[in-house]
Amino acid sequence: MDRFERFTLSVFTITRYWNKIAAEEMGKHGLKGAYALYLVMLADAEEPVTAARLAEMTQRDKADISRAVAAFQQRGIVEPYGTSRYRAPIRLTEEGRQLAEEIRHRADLALNASGQGLSEEMRQTMYRSLDIIADNMREICEGEVSL
Repeated sequence: MDRFERFTLSVFTITRYWNKIAAEEMGKHGLKGAYALYLVMLADAEEPVTAARLAEMTQRDKADISRAVAAFQQRGIVEPYGTSRYRAPIRLTEEGRQLAEEIRHRADLALNASGQGLSEEMRQTMYRSLDIIADNMREICEGEVSL
């Protein structure tokens, strides 16, 4: 198997199973699996984040963020918007913070179990490598680097 196949299949496989785990966890709360990332990112933010900023942070489209925030509002996970939906800061309620903590805990368990056999040094090298690859791919796609 060459580099392209190995890289692509590994990334697709990890993504597929991660999405399955997230869907199972978030489904318990009547939410889509993709929303797990949004919830945890909102909980981690040091200050309230707008929908536009959340879309930027998660590299997801604005429409998906809007649907997630609407679902969060319906379930009392975020405070209701003010007048401007897209520019309004999104604030988690206490229930939202508790759910984010539960999701983070379950994600940590999944990552610990799936990372069996990796030393901490290997794990750190893997994350640094993935960050570099992601940044380089972004630069290629945005035309900052030509092939």
